[in-house]
Amino acid sequence: MKSLRFEEMPRAVEEILEKLIVIEQRLNDIKNHFQPIKPIELMTRKEVALFFKVDISTVHNWTKKGKLQSYGIGARVYYKRKEVENVLIKLF
Repeated sequence: MKSLRFEEMPRAVEEILEKLIVIEQRLNDIKNHFQPIKPIELMTRKEVALFFKVDISTVHNWTKKGKLQSYGIGARVYYKRKEVENVLIKLF
């Protein structure tokens, strides 16, 4: 670190303040435009069936027909909540 002479102090303080203003502006930009990433919420077949108030076999048939997109890990089957909600179509 470079040592400062007394007469250089006002300019050094001025530079620090300028940098702090820039940092503050950038932080405000980040704060104003920040959108947290929401984790993907997964649903089981049973939860999807309860959501639509149908039998699990109906969920299975909708999946086979391509109306619902399923995801799996091992023998477990999951559905993304957002995709399940987006399957609903507006009538009229």
